[in-house]
Amino acid sequence: MAGDAVTQDAADSVTGSNTDGDRAASKSSPGRVRRRVARGVLITGALLTVMGLSIIGACFINDRTIVESRGQAVAEVVDTSLTRTVVRFNTEDGRVYIPPNGVLYPTDLQVGQLVRVEYDSRNPDLVRVAGRTALISLLPVLSSLAVLWAVVLPTYWLLRRSHQD
Repeated sequence: MAGDAVTQDAADSVTGSNTDGDRAASKSSPGRVRRRVARGVLITGALLTVMGLSIIGACFINDRTIVESRGQAVAEVVDTSLTRTVVRFNTEDGRVYIPPNGVLYPTDLQVGQLVRVEYDSRNPDLVRVAGRTALISLLPVLSSLAVLWAVVLPTYWLLRRSHQD
């Protein structure tokens, strides 16, 4: 037992350190935590930006798919909700069709309204209001991203600034 104490003191004298303070050094400092939170804020902003740009990309892909095999019909708006607008229309082969995911670009549609739609004749689940394209998705997505970065950048700056003080 006395040999253990001598060995411990001998190791400290050779390295010039004190092993008693090792526990306190392993804890994160407040500056380190702020730096990590600031980095997390930037990463979250970047991920949400990628998601928003992906939505725009998906809209353009859907439009291209509809144009490649376009069918046209007059549809009746059956239901509107916050998440989707359901329409009912007859396909070119005479089937009555109600797309389970609703219609793309449903702005300002009312229940009972008749509206011209364009759909992918190979997959009638993909349907949009005629005359409306992915360009409609630009304003809401890009304005949401602008608001996002109007919050993210000052938050990041404040977290980094308080770390440097």
